[in-house]
Amino acid sequence: MDVSRIALLPPTFPAAPPFGRPIIPVMDALTAVAIAALGLAIVSAAGIAGDIARGYRQRMAVMDVVWPVTALYLGPLAAWAYVRWGRPESPRWQRERGSGPGHSMPVAVAVAVSHCGAGCTIGDIVGSSVVFLLGLGLAGLGLWAELPVDFALAYGLGIAFQYFAIAPVRDLGLRDGIVAAVRADTLSLSAFEVGMFGWMILVQLVVFPVRHLHPDALAFWFFMQVGMILGFVTAYPVNWWLVQRGFKERM
Repeated sequence: MDVSRIALLPPTFPAAPPFGRPIIPVMDALTAVAIAALGLAIVSAAGIAGDIARGYRQRMAVMDVVWPVTALYLGPLAAWAYVRWGRPESPRWQRERGSGPGHSMPVAVAVAVSHCGAGCTIGDIVGSSVVFLLGLGLAGLGLWAELPVDFALAYGLGIAFQYFAIAPVRDLGLRDGIVAAVRADTLSLSAFEVGMFGWMILVQLVVFPVRHLHPDALAFWFFMQVGMILGFVTAYPVNWWLVQRGFKERM
């Protein structure tokens, strides 16, 4: 055997693993992060709900739902905001300590966004779960079925939330209250979903183009949390304009 010829042969390496296999350690890390983020959010939401149930009900009843739902994506930040600006709006707090500190324009707008975001959050959670459980999809991807279902549910809930915020304050009837709610929430909700949907499209088509995330994975809900935070950001300037123009109540 010619040893010199053997030495010139190129070295060989083990075959590369299949494309999908290296993602497993990444998914393990994401699952750990998701458990921490979702756990903090659930504890925060439960803490707010418990405080409200103990007697710190909001002057505007719909906010009894909005504050805990907001904590599902903002977590401890929502809990801090509730203690700082939410609890002082309850009649009990004001009986015990006098009138609350009031809301500056930036805070009032943030509360208005959380109001819109609560409808989006519930709609997105329910819509994504229903689409997944029914096995719906378009072009082989559940995302394209989720988006219209999520938006429809979020829009309906958003209008309902807005109606119960506007109609009692302005003493409006059913028809006028719904019209006012549609005017107030359509732009706000659409802006929120731009951030939310844009992020989830990026996650599914760019970050996980081969193994798409589904609602049976904790990482899916973690990424949805991030999307809701981005939705809050994209909805903020729109809500500033709506509050400033009087289309939305200053909360």
